[in-house]
Amino acid sequence: MDLTPIAQKIFANDFYATQATGIHIEYVDEDTTVCTLQIDNRHLNAKGSVMGGVIFTLADFSFAIAANSHILAEQQESLQWVSSSSTINFLSSPKGHSLKATTIRIKQGRTQSLYQISITDSSNRQIALVTTTGTKITA
Repeated sequence: MDLTPIAQKIFANDFYATQATGIHIEYVDEDTTVCTLQIDNRHLNAKGSVMGGVIFTLADFSFAIAANSHILAEQQESLQWVSSSSTINFLSSPKGHSLKATTIRIKQGRTQSLYQISITDSSNRQIALVTTTGTKITA
């Protein structure tokens, strides 16, 4: 089930990811999330390379959408999953003008989850690999 329009509506309220950073939600279903980022000067460090924090923000945002996708499927707006720990492995400097985060669910239990996020550049080279553990919060 394509949850993209629902995710775009709900996560538009994540102003840092969507407005300050410019991340775009490309595709969401209950198993996979794809987000993209068009690289511009605001994403570069003093050396002219993409800042590691930008890459991590892309991964973290994609995780948040993926972990909450079952809630989106139920058309709820009360997000329940947050990251509790993440490990990022930077593998290469990005080339080109875009980044893509593809997030897949490894396991989602009642209170904890595990996701893997692959970050690639515009030539489809793997830039980073992120593993994130999520925790279910209650309101």
